[in-house]
Amino acid sequence: MTKKLDVEVLNEVINKTIQAIESGKKEIFEISESARKECDDIENELIELKKKAAKIIEEVDLLERLEKSSRKKLLIVSRNFSQFDEEDIKRAYEDANNLQLSLSLKRQEEKLLISRRSNLEMKLKRYKAVVEKAESLTSKVGVVLGYLSGNLKGVFEQLEDIQQRQFMGIKIIKAQEEERQRVSKEIHDGPAQTMVNVVLKAELCDRLLDIDKEKAKKELQLLKGIVRDSLKDIRKIIYDLMPMSLDDLGLIPTIQRLVLNFKNDTKTDVDFIVNEKNEIKESIIQLTIFRIIQEALNNIKKHAEANRVLIRLDIGIQKIYLKIIDDGIGFNVNEKVNSTDDKNGFGLYSIRERVDLLNGNIDIESENRKGTIINVSIPLCEEEE
Repeated sequence: MTKKLDVEVLNEVINKTIQAIESGKKEIFEISESARKECDDIENELIELKKKAAKIIEEVDLLERLEKSSRKKLLIVSRNFSQFDEEDIKRAYEDANNLQLSLSLKRQEEKLLISRRSNLEMKLKRYKAVVEKAESLTSKVGVVLGYLSGNLKGVFEQLEDIQQRQFMGIKIIKAQEEERQRVSKEIHDGPAQTMVNVVLKAELCDRLLDIDKEKAKKELQLLKGIVRDSLKDIRKIIYDLMPMSLDDLGLIPTIQRLVLNFKNDTKTDVDFIVNEKNEIKESIIQLTIFRIIQEALNNIKKHAEANRVLIRLDIGIQKIYLKIIDDGIGFNVNEKVNSTDDKNGFGLYSIRERVDLLNGNIDIESENRKGTIINVSIPLCEEEE
């Protein structure tokens, strides 16, 4: 009875903790959105300030030339006092004074604008830091929430001790959160931004219809192009999330399509060699092989600066062997492979984790300026005890 009561109390504590964390996550999100909106407003104000500053700089340059000319004229009048009447002398002094005053005021205006711009840039930097920190906190809170509320029973039963269970649970949820954040960023930076552009273009076309129909037609053509590009981006995001062609075409044709797209995007020479002595029936192994090649090509595209890539896939009776070679700039293997930082080698860390989950082996060889070789072996069936 005591044990049951303890469990109920623990569940109540956990549920209250989850509610508090969810509330905190919502507040962090609201702070993030508010800071992001402030960033957009500041950036728009900075654009206007830069336009005003450019205009004032031109006006200052013009006034400086006029003021210099007026001083020369005043000097001539002063030296040849007898040759000019009283009205000319008075006008020369007034012109010089007025231009000096206008120039002084305009310089002061320029100084205030520069000061305002500097303050706004510092303010923008602070708000961007808030957004970045809020996004990081949201991701971490998501990991904690997932770990507290997630049902990891099926995974836990297969692990040997409690430390390993905790580590694996956090790792799985962290991977989910990072993937969600990546997809969110791709949608925000790609289709979401494009949709904003589409709305602006549509409003422009609407205004042009009554003013200049030919220009409106041209803008509509541009709008069609933007929508087509956005559709292409959305399809790419969907394809990255789950390559549907794996089920329709099979592993090899899907890899061939991936390689072809990579060649078209990067103009890199890629050879894909496959040797099939067996069939991969398990969909999880097919998806893992595809993801490893996809992740490796992403790393090559982002970091390697390679001219040639070789991908060799040997599907044997008991094991699959995958070799990926590039002639890029290489890297420090220990530093990159053990890093979970997306900017510092998370792709390689992800490859290693995928291979480990299938009881496979991975070996990565690389040196600066000497390219990279990735060797992967994955068992097709469990060995008999």
